[in-house]
Amino acid sequence: MSKRIVLGIQVTNRVEKVPDVQKILTEYGCNIKTRLGLHEVSKSVCSTLGLLLLDTCGKEAEVLEMEKKLKRIKGLVVKKMTFEM
Repeated sequence: MSKRIVLGIQVTNRVEKVPDVQKILTEYGCNIKTRLGLHEVSKSVCSTLGLLLLDTCGKEAEVLEMEKKLKRIKGLVVKKMTFEM
């Protein structure tokens, strides 16, 4: 049975953490099927709080390794959803 793993990543300070997060996402780019970034923005505000959703693919061990590296970054909250296929 195969698995589909979706990672949700809350970034508490987008401006400060972007380089660290982007480095990991680039390293595991072949394991990211879909990437969606969300943050609050309007004419008067651009929030530093962000949310990334990653629909992953490839070897489960590589996806779990990426998750582990993301969890090491202070200011990130990483949650995982696993679906049996």
